[in-house]
Amino acid sequence: MSDDIHEVYAVCYGSHGRKRADNYIFGDPHDEMTSIAYYVWVIKGPHGTFVCDTGFDEAAAKERGRTITHPVGEGLKALGVAPDKVDHVIATHMHWDHAGNYDLFPNARYHVQDTEMAYCTGRCMCHQMLRVPFSEADVHAMVKKVFDYRVDFHDGDDEIAPGITVHKIGGHSKGLQSVRVKTQRGYVVVSSDACHLYSHIDEGRVFPITYSVGETLEGYRKLLKLGSSRHHVVPGHDPQVLKLYPAARTGLEDWVVRLDVTPKV
Repeated sequence: MSDDIHEVYAVCYGSHGRKRADNYIFGDPHDEMTSIAYYVWVIKGPHGTFVCDTGFDEAAAKERGRTITHPVGEGLKALGVAPDKVDHVIATHMHWDHAGNYDLFPNARYHVQDTEMAYCTGRCMCHQMLRVPFSEADVHAMVKKVFDYRVDFHDGDDEIAPGITVHKIGGHSKGLQSVRVKTQRGYVVVSSDACHLYSHIDEGRVFPITYSVGETLEGYRKLLKLGSSRHHVVPGHDPQVLKLYPAARTGLEDWVVRLDVTPKV
């Protein structure tokens, strides 16, 4: 394997049923029930294993009315990844469904944007509407990691390792970053919540929870430039990801899928 070619996996750990209209600013004419999926992502390659986001635990699921289908740690172990052996966690942003399980990776360094840390600890958190997607406990845990010298800060686009780069998008959260990974099929973009669903990027629509509508829409353009094609951009919450990509191995269908191979399009 080349020293900058990696494998990329999406690990689905939860789901939430909701009305389709709840996924878009201005709603949707179709009022049927649908669902969103919750993922963490794993990058494997010659420079080690990198985990993107840490999900949420059972306590948070009960508090927010979500369903955990497989705890995050189980999904990682299914890929042969021991959480306590993970050296790097890329925090795409600090929303509760991406920044929980903060004790699961005791030896990892965390990579976060300057802007996101300032956002979730600053004056914007005095506004309830902006505070809703954050968990106080998750933010406290990240602050503690800062004081434990376990956080690397990034200001915009930056390289984490050869073939792995982070790119500040903003929009959904002020300091949200997406991850670009060089793979055998080209550049795959783990968009996280820069694009929740395929319909958001394909139709130019926006998820209701957002810091900036303008940044979100401009972010779609950046995602498309970062990926080798539209089919290299992986949204953060679309259940279709589990259908389009093959299981990492037999027995992991609808749970852990491989993103560095060509999807069914």
